[in-house]
Amino acid sequence: MTIAPDAGGIRHALREATMDDHRRVDAIYAGYRLDSVNAYRAFLIAHARALPALEDAAQPESRRLPLLADDLASLDAAMPAPLLLDAPDADGFRWGLRYALEGSRLGGAMLSRQVGEGLPRAYLSAVHGKGEWIAFQRALDSAAAEGGEGWLDDAVQGALAAFALFAQAGEAEKIAVHG
Repeated sequence: MTIAPDAGGIRHALREATMDDHRRVDAIYAGYRLDSVNAYRAFLIAHARALPALEDAAQPESRRLPLLADDLASLDAAMPAPLLLDAPDADGFRWGLRYALEGSRLGGAMLSRQVGEGLPRAYLSAVHGKGEWIAFQRALDSAAAEGGEGWLDDAVQGALAAFALFAQAGEAEKIAVHG
């Protein structure tokens, strides 16, 4: 399948192609109460299962894994075994992963407001600095322009892989906590 960006550009094409998967991930994680120590710990553990493989493959400029590890340590929880990601060596795929990871920072900023009083929130509060989101969007557009045929298809597959890994981790942790 070949995906072509419409007048809204690369971000719009990625958002449209991944909307259902994004909604699924949002629904999974909406079931975690962030004001409860146990539920919040489970939420962070689920993220800690997905984030290492995604950051390793995407190679983002700013990594949040150390912040996540610190938040878990504050809750007396160790880093869990990470899930694996079979990532092809394709530039578009890495950009798709980065698209999902950078977008999750935006969601994290909103979620951090729901974290219970006194609970650590460094990971969710790791928002973009002034101008960083716009710079990412420009870099994404530039990479797409230089990427050639199939780049956007690869980027969509990367974003879908990121959402799938977060979904897998979120579902597995819910089962582990709730049985």
